[in-house]
Amino acid sequence: MRNTCKEVYVVDGCRTPFLKTHGRPGPFSASALAFTAGRALLARQPFEPAALDEVIVGCVIPGPGEANISRVIALRLGCGWCMPAWTVQRNCASGMQALDSAFMSIRTGRSHLVLAGGTEAMSHAPLQLNYRMVNWLADLWSAKNIRRKLRTLTKFRPALLKPVIALQCGLTDPIVGLTMGETAEVLAHNFDISREEMDAYSAESHRRLAHARDRGFLDEIEVIYDRKGNFYNEDEGLHRGINAKILAKLRPVFDHGVGKVTAGNSSQITDGACLMLLASKDAVDRYNLPVLGRIIDSRWAALDPTEMGLGPVHAVPPLLQANDVTPVDIDYWEINEAFAGQVLSCLRAWESEEYCRNILGLDSEFGSIDRDRLNVDGGAISLGHPIGASGARIVLHLLHVMKRNNARRGVAALCVGGGQGGAMLLERTEGSHD
Repeated sequence: MRNTCKEVYVVDGCRTPFLKTHGRPGPFSASALAFTAGRALLARQPFEPAALDEVIVGCVIPGPGEANISRVIALRLGCGWCMPAWTVQRNCASGMQALDSAFMSIRTGRSHLVLAGGTEAMSHAPLQLNYRMVNWLADLWSAKNIRRKLRTLTKFRPALLKPVIALQCGLTDPIVGLTMGETAEVLAHNFDISREEMDAYSAESHRRLAHARDRGFLDEIEVIYDRKGNFYNEDEGLHRGINAKILAKLRPVFDHGVGKVTAGNSSQITDGACLMLLASKDAVDRYNLPVLGRIIDSRWAALDPTEMGLGPVHAVPPLLQANDVTPVDIDYWEINEAFAGQVLSCLRAWESEEYCRNILGLDSEFGSIDRDRLNVDGGAISLGHPIGASGARIVLHLLHVMKRNNARRGVAALCVGGGQGGAMLLERTEGSHD
């Protein structure tokens, strides 16, 4: 059956800088971010946008004017009325889900050329009216005469104006009632991850990002311009010179008593987009396209939502087993840094024979991951985590890391709010070229 599946190549990709939120809507909507990345990406291709077979974009919180945001993006990019476009949503893994959907479409022969990725403008997450206010307005609008309207007006209370913060709701699991940060606290407790370890990891994320920026290792970033003529060419979350001693001064956010998770060892709320071009062998040959690498396979897993950060732990082993690959065969890893404690817990779980045997059903421990091969240019703690885009970003950047180091295999993985995990196996073959 595997021999009938077509190979899927990553031809090219780019992303916007990840822009830190500042308490108010940022300069770009989610569709504008994706349009900017897509325009730059398609402008350097030897085919017209209409040559695409479909457009697939992941997004968690599209704006009210962005229903089926993928279609909005496709039309703005000039793909034409006849271009199918659809949006996917798998919380933090929405961008990877879009790539996986494109991968499966090409692998089965249904498509040959797909634009896929993710976008998110977290700063544009709406403030909503609470239901008491909605009901009060409904009574006011339905009042048939002045007397009834006045009677309804007398029932108004300032408390009715208290907004529902959509972003806060979205980052809280509706089943277990824990915020994502609280689930990170659970993991830090269960795996005995210290505050010092978490802060040290976070400081290293910033150091690695600064190193990568200074050496031009982030060339997948496309400069973007707002309507006022301002330009943005770098991720805004980087804090140069930050260290564990500075981070240790920050107070816990989710457990004010004995908590370990702070704003400094968590991913940053951010706006950004990342789009990639996936192609079949036929499309690569037809247009003489460059190749960054191949998507070999992907896997999804699910687990207790209170431990959602362990998603990669559950998704990666079956991915490698299905492709006869072992951890030592992987040259580089990208694990999305939702929280420092979450990444460290994943590493500790893989090193635990008890966890791997009893929970994952493995014969022994999965093994250790060389820290020098993991998130080598920093991650979401230092550059941000626009939830719809991060899954695509880690795949694209991993391919650039593999290219830079002439590496063969890589794994990109991330945890997913709600208790899921996703992982993707990538390969650079001898035919990979630029």
